[in-house]
Amino acid sequence: MLDKLEGIYKRFLELEDLIARPDIIAKQDEWQKLVKEHSSISKIAEKYLEYKKVSLDFAECKEILDHETDRELIDMAKEELPRLNAALEELTQELKVLLLPKDPNDDKNVILEIRAGAGGEEAGLFAAELLRMYLYYAEKKRWKTEEISSNVSDLGGVKEVVYMISGFGAYSRLKYESGVHRVQRVPETESSGRIHTSTVTVAVLPEAEDVQIELQEKDIKVDTYRSSGAGGQHINKTDSAIRMTHIPTGIVVECQDERSQIKNREKALRVLKSRIYDYYQQQAVSEYAAERKSQVGTGDRSERIRTYNFPQGRVSDHRIGLTLYTLNEFLQGELDDMIDALAIEAQRKLLSGEED
Repeated sequence: MLDKLEGIYKRFLELEDLIARPDIIAKQDEWQKLVKEHSSISKIAEKYLEYKKVSLDFAECKEILDHETDRELIDMAKEELPRLNAALEELTQELKVLLLPKDPNDDKNVILEIRAGAGGEEAGLFAAELLRMYLYYAEKKRWKTEEISSNVSDLGGVKEVVYMISGFGAYSRLKYESGVHRVQRVPETESSGRIHTSTVTVAVLPEAEDVQIELQEKDIKVDTYRSSGAGGQHINKTDSAIRMTHIPTGIVVECQDERSQIKNREKALRVLKSRIYDYYQQQAVSEYAAERKSQVGTGDRSERIRTYNFPQGRVSDHRIGLTLYTLNEFLQGELDDMIDALAIEAQRKLLSGEED
């Protein structure tokens, strides 16, 4: 492990020199790749530098105990050694986590799909709240959001919505949100005050890059139709909405967000590529398919990953047994405490070799 860390640290120093050179800065594409690489290993390099310093201090204390005759120095070394030893163990564990294989999709943009599940109109209303929650979170992270398609109810609920969320590390944070979200509360339409339970499914897909998937024109059926919903006089006057069907897989994507048919076509193609990429990933590795099924499922209440209980003001994640009594803040996009805990558990399983 130490040899690997030393190699990473040397590369980090080399990159620091390269990205400061005017001739490299002038080549923006090359410079940006080097900056991204530098950023990706900076935490490891910094932590390794800290490890080296503590290791040196530890070795000096051992040297004093082995060879020094000054009683005061020996006492100081004896007192300091346990602290340094504990620090070394902690740093070693942190470095092991940092060296874990990285999900190749972590730095990609995200296709976020939210669908109302069981619970009728109340499920749609909660789906709309979940969408706002993720948009708040994206805003806090300074990620860009684009609506791809939406199907809303008369009461403002969401039957189905698809968004593109663009920003560094978007997938690394949002990937833990895939699954069934359950809400328990008294709906505004409930006159008797009875608590209802509804579900919403969330799917988070990494955006596929062009190099990852090639689509044959003959495999794609494209239909145009008139947009529906809010949009003023323009709506229903031109066939600007796009429906793309990938014939081999049967995957269908619709986009009507833009007034321009060309822009809708571009957005729909991005989503289609991501869904097909996700589809073939599942085909290639059987356990991915099993995980996908368990994440999204059918929207049934029993297939939940998280419960939002309004009467008690709590949100509970059933995968890690964590409950937060900050429901209002959570719905305002304060998701980091939950996502951090999920990421730590995922790291723990990788370190221990556990299977999901």
